[in-house]
Amino acid sequence: QLTDMQGPSVSFNQVREEKTQHQVGGTASGVPDSRTFYKRALPCPPAVAFSSSEGRTMFADALLDGTLQGFFKLIEQFRTQDEPAFCGLASLAMVLNALAIDPRRAWKGPWRWFHEQMLDCCQPLSTVIETGINLDQQAACLARCNGAMAELVRYDSLSEEKFRATIQEICASDQQHVIVSYSRKQFLQTG
Repeated sequence: QLTDMQGPSVSFNQVREEKTQHQVGGTASGVPDSRTFYKRALPCPPAVAFSSSEGRTMFADALLDGTLQGFFKLIEQFRTQDEPAFCGLASLAMVLNALAIDPRRAWKGPWRWFHEQMLDCCQPLSTVIETGINLDQQAACLARCNGAMAELVRYDSLSEEKFRATIQEICASDQQHVIVSYSRKQFLQTG
């Protein structure tokens, strides 16, 4: 419920109904364009929605286990990607900012902050917008040329046991973060 001291109150349900009547990305008649989508359903299982009861329980358990140390610095830097192909750049910008690495150049005005548009030392953004970046070469290169220590570890170089132990170690630290590239097919997702 929102209340303006000068006028009537508006409930969130009223706002939602109004928004539904004026679809964004729809046709002139307000009908959504069939070539677009809004919030696709998360395939569960195998995925677990963060905001679900199970997701909240998993979060609470990880917090109690001490394996969410890096989460808080990352969530302070959370951002959505500006372009569909910028998932790697957005992830890297979040991590660089969470590590408090000074980009030594302005983002906007006097503010020095990493943003996707600033991560172009290994691949021109015009190429990234078309193809994205790969973890093998460009992501590690971008991390290093922007002041981070980056270790590239391929999935086939570790046993599952070692992989899990490494992830737990990193998640118990607020000085290390991990960016993972994976196939969404295993999670029954597209993208």
